[in-house]
Amino acid sequence: MAKKASRTPAQLGTRTEIPASPDEARIDCVANPHAGTDYVVRFTCPEFTALCPVTGQPDFAHLVIDYVPGRRIVESKSLKLYLASFRNHGAFHEDVTVRIAKRLVKEVRPKWLRIGGYFYPRGGMPIDVFYQTAAPPKGLWIADPGVAPYRGRG
Repeated sequence: MAKKASRTPAQLGTRTEIPASPDEARIDCVANPHAGTDYVVRFTCPEFTALCPVTGQPDFAHLVIDYVPGRRIVESKSLKLYLASFRNHGAFHEDVTVRIAKRLVKEVRPKWLRIGGYFYPRGGMPIDVFYQTAAPPKGLWIADPGVAPYRGRG
């Protein structure tokens, strides 16, 4: 069962082991110092790994997570540990990407969230997975994710 988000970052400033699984990982949140202002936060994880649930082989991805905070912001160390907890977790690309998005929506309660999972080819085919909660709030500048489409040796 997923641990609840905290208003006090319990992992920040302490030596913390990578959780054994995403379900055991804790996502810490803190109060948004600009809760009355809409702005976009981007987290980029260029070295994300999970395991294929069938073969046990590693799958590598470049994740880009954009969100518009509400009353809380995610504490980055806890997000890093949560994402690292997938390295020994077996799940398909689609499941991993949507699972991360839904967990962040549940814990952080952003006004808007978008995630792109750009998985590197294994078996000759890259898989990109995208999830978005809704249309972004009007008037915000949302940068392009900056991940080039896979072109092989092209």
